[in-house]
Amino acid sequence: MNEEKAKILVIVEGAKTDVRLMEHLLNVYGIDEKHMIVSYNTNIYSLYNEMFKEVDPENIDILQLMKEHENDPTKKEIFDAYYSDILLIFDFDPHDSQFSMDKISKMMNFFVESSDMGKLYINYPMVEAFYHMKSIPDEDYDSYRVLMDELKKKTYKKRVNYENRNHDYSKFAVNKTECDIVIRQNIYKSWKLCGVQRSFSYMDTELPDSNEILQNQLLKMKLEDSLSVLCTCVFYIVDYNTKLIL
Repeated sequence: MNEEKAKILVIVEGAKTDVRLMEHLLNVYGIDEKHMIVSYNTNIYSLYNEMFKEVDPENIDILQLMKEHENDPTKKEIFDAYYSDILLIFDFDPHDSQFSMDKISKMMNFFVESSDMGKLYINYPMVEAFYHMKSIPDEDYDSYRVLMDELKKKTYKKRVNYENRNHDYSKFAVNKTECDIVIRQNIYKSWKLCGVQRSFSYMDTELPDSNEILQNQLLKMKLEDSLSVLCTCVFYIVDYNTKLIL
């Protein structure tokens, strides 16, 4: 990514937790001025219906789609600007009534390049995965998973609140050192999910393929009725500039 020319639109799912997390990460790494964060205010499967269900997604202008979703007239001009890159940060939400493996796979295969149609980052099962650590680092993070039953009963967020360090998101990963550790733990766990055993290294910033992560999560869901808790929106920091967490 050309940092000097970067003007990046970050499309997140929700207006609260998602926005606060991305604002925090971008601020911690000193790149917030290059980014504009906006909320889509609905989930990834609604986006699928608008872009894939009855039309060719290649013919959809996602900026104009976002403009139509924006209810505040003063904010609509955001989507008339030029952006060098577009990020899409959404929850996996496999318990949603519109979920299908085919839909989510199509979207992951389509949104692969931030400077083209956009790059998709999926949090498993949702953005709260970032906060699902009892300490930083958390030696048990690799084993954390969420059962489909938890998601259907809508108890996962309550569980994260209970198991989170300090039980207060505003006190979690408060500085760059802590954010570095959280990012590296998610990188390590993602490789493990993909069947690759790597030595945990504070210098390791290589990322597995996003679609491979997704397919392994889908397999886990099919065979075990569960998912590995994993936050991949943090991988954007590595994609932006690997040196930021070295």
